Amino acid sequence: MTIPAGSAATLETSPDNLRRRRFLSAMAGSVALSAVMPSLLLAQEAEVPATEAPNVEPAPAEPVAAPEFPPFSFDALSEEMRKAAGENWHEAEKIEGALAGLDYDAYQRIRFRPDHARWQDEGQAFRLHAFHLGWLFKEPVHIFEIVDGRAQPMEFSTHDFEYGGNVSEQIPEDTPMPGVAGFRLHNPLNRADIFDELIAFLGASYFRALGRGTVYGLSARGLAVNTAMQGGEEFPRFTDFWIERPMPGAHQITVYAALDSQSVTGAYRFVITPGEDTEMEVSARLFLREKTDQIGIAPLTSMYLFGGADPRGFDDFRASVHDSEYLVLNTRGGETFLRALNNPPRLASSYLGAENPLSFGLVQRSRNFDDYLDAQAHYERRPSLMVEPIGDWGKGTVRLVEIPSKLEGNDNIVAFWVPDGKFDKGAALEYAYRLHWGMDPKGDRSVDRARILRTRVGEGGVAGVEQKSDTRKFVIDFGGGALSTLPADAVLVPEVNSGRGVITQAIVSKISGTDIWRLVIEAKTDPGSVAELKAALAGYGQTLTETWLYQWMRE
Repeated sequence: MTIPAGSAATLETSPDNLRRRRFLSAMAGSVALSAVMPSLLLAQEAEVPATEAPNVEPAPAEPVAAPEFPPFSFDALSEEMRKAAGENWHEAEKIEGALAGLDYDAYQRIRFRPDHARWQDEGQAFRLHAFHLGWLFKEPVHIFEIVDGRAQPMEFSTHDFEYGGNVSEQIPEDTPMPGVAGFRLHNPLNRADIFDELIAFLGASYFRALGRGTVYGLSARGLAVNTAMQGGEEFPRFTDFWIERPMPGAHQITVYAALDSQSVTGAYRFVITPGEDTEMEVSARLFLREKTDQIGIAPLTSMYLFGGADPRGFDDFRASVHDSEYLVLNTRGGETFLRALNNPPRLASSYLGAENPLSFGLVQRSRNFDDYLDAQAHYERRPSLMVEPIGDWGKGTVRLVEIPSKLEGNDNIVAFWVPDGKFDKGAALEYAYRLHWGMDPKGDRSVDRARILRTRVGEGGVAGVEQKSDTRKFVIDFGGGALSTLPADAVLVPEVNSGRGVITQAIVSKISGTDIWRLVIEAKTDPGSVAELKAALAGYGQTLTETWLYQWMRE
């Protein structure tokens, strides 16, 4: 990596850089030695006085060999991260000077030059752009390219970026860049003649991807540590990436990453396949540096401001504002649980226990423009994201965290898998799973049972009558499956219950002129209490619908 003038001594002697040098030397073998030795020999020859070797013909110059880049493997990366977990943690190096001084406005005027995209002249189906350092992104990330099984650094400079406005005056030409903030991959996802953004890795261990026809919405993370726990959350970060150079004609690309934090290190592999639903097969090997209270596997992060299920009194022309509206959990017993999301009055958590779940995720089910009326954000095109575990995950819990928010720019929804057991220092964990990003990805709904079409919430009692009710009304519409074939006089049983609350009414009926069945629930609970509601429709010896879940915080 290139070091800005005047800062070499500080960077070379910092504990973090010493550890990084040991790590990179293990992964990069003889790169530094092969690059430095020829220059050193030439300098020594230049210092020999001419009088010491009079009338001696100089020897023919030996050709300088190209650097021999070291072999790379996921197992080797895993072993290095296991060793790193046995060392003390140090904060990441941070940029200084002009790059560190970039504010939000200046950062927004910086763009990677499309004509500098990597692999654009080699016929591959993928192109790579880098993100500039600065603003919120002050910790350099290092990227390596794997060619023929060997890792070589991908270098970036200010020449790779365009600087709008007066930003070029803030960033002198040829300013050295000690790394980048992250990167994104482009692919002809929607049209054969256009390379659209496919996936971006930027900030801590965050990344987000697109399926065909979608726009960026929710994000995923490499790992969640102590989220919504006493003592504060820890944010691991991807410090280094290795990307296999895609072969011409290949429809997959593989990315490896090193993860580091106070309590854990990790080695990650992402096999990315773009499509209608973009699939990422993830392998995560984790090594506990310190004992932790909670590890969150396959964490998802989204935004829910308001919607039909929780209007929250926002004075807004739009009907709904959210990237996701439900948490979905599919069990191997055939049940599909659908938890409607909220923007709660205070921090909220829900726990869905399961053993070896089939899948879970955050989904956007309302897919019509009229559901949102936002011509810029197009929330109807935000992707759903489902996690499909590979192998036996054993017993654990899908935890949902909902954070109060007044702004749609805040991600206030987090969901992840918490394995049963303790997370002690020295422990090693390994998980594999697939991430499915798209409009209707695999697992986002029940295959056999009627699905939940919408949730609406309001004051209890009779509509249109001036009153003050101490009950809350919940309206759930179901459609599809065998339910849609039943006549209006079919005998259906609403299976409804509430924890910390009382169900005062549960009525089910078919909406005239449609195949939709509506369940209306009225419930009550004490002020300040939290009621957990659960409902499904049954009949003829079977459960006919997905199972609806809701957390009601009465203020």
